[in-house]
Amino acid sequence: MLTTTGDLGHGVLAVQPAPPLHAPLAAGLHWLDTPSSPALLYVPDRLPYRPAPLLVALHGATGVPGDMLALLRPAAVRHGALLLAPTSEQVTWDTITVGHFDKDAVGLQHAMATVFDHFRIDADRIAISGFSDGASYALGLGLANGDLFTRVLAYSPGHIPPVHRHGRPTIFVSHGRHDVVQPIARTSHRIVPALEHDGYHVDYIEHALGHQVPDAVVTASAELLG
Repeated sequence: MLTTTGDLGHGVLAVQPAPPLHAPLAAGLHWLDTPSSPALLYVPDRLPYRPAPLLVALHGATGVPGDMLALLRPAAVRHGALLLAPTSEQVTWDTITVGHFDKDAVGLQHAMATVFDHFRIDADRIAISGFSDGASYALGLGLANGDLFTRVLAYSPGHIPPVHRHGRPTIFVSHGRHDVVQPIARTSHRIVPALEHDGYHVDYIEHALGHQVPDAVVTASAELLG
């Protein structure tokens, strides 16, 4: 459900879960129209009778929603979670291309409102995740909307966009020690201590690979969905 409380210029989304207005969408894949770029929604074959978790997944630079679907669909199936994968309007997310939250945040907000209009969502299990640039964007949106996103899953982030922070989401960060795209010494080795210094609980996994997300890391991060 859309609300009137957002501030999209600062990354604050005007959307909250509410009793759905329409029937659930069928199991499978659905492209959701938004005012910017479309978003891909995956509905598992079996959703729990109780309100379902929602996992938002943001692709990396030059990526597509299908990348995150391939990475996270097994975890979504295992936890009975809806998986929403937006598309950045340009080659990567707006805080990187134009320096502030813009059309990508608008598109995400509308896609989430569509999900809330069709499904009962567990307000305590709404997570935002991302890989690389998508992980940076997820950190920015997750910290700005900690009263909406209860968990942030950041795989190989590059930085944290500056935002006014709300709430206290649980944060998961993973990074490869041999990452040459987002070198760990100037990214997660700075990001994680800064978040902990600011009082956030951070689960951190460092793996022996490069700019990628091992299956074991996805499995560990998805446990936060409950």
